[in-house]
Amino acid sequence: MQALPAPLPDRDGVSPSYIWIPEIAPLPLHQFLAQQFPDVPAGIWQERLAKQEVVTQTGDKLQADSIVRRGMCIFYYREVPAEPHIPFQEQILYQDEHLLVADKPHFLPVTPGGQYLRETLLVRLKQRTGLSQLTPLHRLDRETAGVILFSVNPDTRGKYQAMFQAKTMQKTYHAVARYLPVLETPCIRRSRIVESPRFFVMEETEGEPNTETHLRTLGHDDKWAIYELSPVTGKRHQLRVHMNALGCPILHDGFYPSPLPAGSDDFAKPLQLLAKTIRFTDPLNGDLREFHSDQQLFLPQQNAENTATIDINPL
Repeated sequence: MQALPAPLPDRDGVSPSYIWIPEIAPLPLHQFLAQQFPDVPAGIWQERLAKQEVVTQTGDKLQADSIVRRGMCIFYYREVPAEPHIPFQEQILYQDEHLLVADKPHFLPVTPGGQYLRETLLVRLKQRTGLSQLTPLHRLDRETAGVILFSVNPDTRGKYQAMFQAKTMQKTYHAVARYLPVLETPCIRRSRIVESPRFFVMEETEGEPNTETHLRTLGHDDKWAIYELSPVTGKRHQLRVHMNALGCPILHDGFYPSPLPAGSDDFAKPLQLLAKTIRFTDPLNGDLREFHSDQQLFLPQQNAENTATIDINPL
């Protein structure tokens, strides 16, 4: 089900959250909220209701005893206490009336979710540019750095989204991983990737391939290599899964081969994966567009343990 235009404005770059009422019997709002958000104290909702910041899709202000029914959509402002600070700065590489191209640092989520709200690329860019309609056109993992495209104009957004659906967008990544002399490159990795029983982890399985990655070596020493990865498909964690399956997991990967405990970010050891380049034919005027991340990956120093480095911009 699609969300309606938000009846609440952005607040300091943060769009209101919303939830559709599922198939349930009509009940008072406070009961629904207690059932749906058991970890949110009732006092938080009382404060939001007192500020008249809980409304329907038509802008009607709700009270604790308002009856909610299936098909209603409730809008509210989500808050995250003690939100972690991400001490790295994004860059704007390009901006016009239709597109904004950003260079995302490691560790910064693209959109709000979980423990991140204001410390996200989308909210930072909204605050910086004042563009309330800004919308990401594709995904980039929180741990991955590099180039990402945003739509500025809702009227042309669909034309750019269609490029990703048709897979006409060309993306290249750089990654640091073990150098394997037995891995002859350039090569192509095709496999079937599905969700693992482990939370948020993907895995290869038997069956018809649904992913494809082209790989070549850009440089290496006797221990480490910088690889160029060109995904043809776009499954979640595809590059990380493929590199792990080839026997050279990406340096500082917190999921592959073994997931690290939640909240174990080490800002000195970013995942050595960088969305370096994106190319496409602009659907509005037919021009060839190409954007490059200003960040770079380097081979680790041989005299230091796990010290692969990347150019970053401290916040």
